Amino acid sequence: MQKLKLVIYYLFIQYLPHSRLIGISNVMRLWYVAKVLKVMPFDKNSKFEFGIYLSNAKNLKIGKHVRINENVFLQGSIQIGDYAMLAPNVSIYSKTHNYHDIHTPMVKSGESETKTVIIEEDVWIGINAVILPGITIGKGSIIGANAVVTKNVAPYSIMGGIPAKLLRERT
Repeated sequence: MQKLKLVIYYLFIQYLPHSRLIGISNVMRLWYVAKVLKVMPFDKNSKFEFGIYLSNAKNLKIGKHVRINENVFLQGSIQIGDYAMLAPNVSIYSKTHNYHDIHTPMVKSGESETKTVIIEEDVWIGINAVILPGITIGKGSIIGANAVVTKNVAPYSIMGGIPAKLLRERT
């Protein structure tokens, strides 16, 4: 049954028009993701735009008053806290490819174990940012555009770059 729900999401719900064009699109996506896929509370203050990839949605938890923009990629085990904002084209991964055995082609080496990504509340992740497996981004932090987050982020930090480094703290 879950597979059928995901097929409906990926064939139809995901591609409803942008909410700025047709406001009911956001409500329909929110309802489907909240009530059918059960990954977030139904909250009319949330935004859930078109083209969001949810993997299998099995280990995805999204808080209230969250804004997830278009073409965001959410793979695997991810927890997103209340009041978080994800800009367009953000990618969050909970696993990667194994690459340690140089005698086996990487494509045949399988995947790493799943490591949950935790985005705490009131976090803003900028456009095109990438969050790698097992990362925790602390409350109130900002991740700059195009950043690649390879290490945990302390609360109220502003991070940027590749790999992401502390630019300053929010005070």
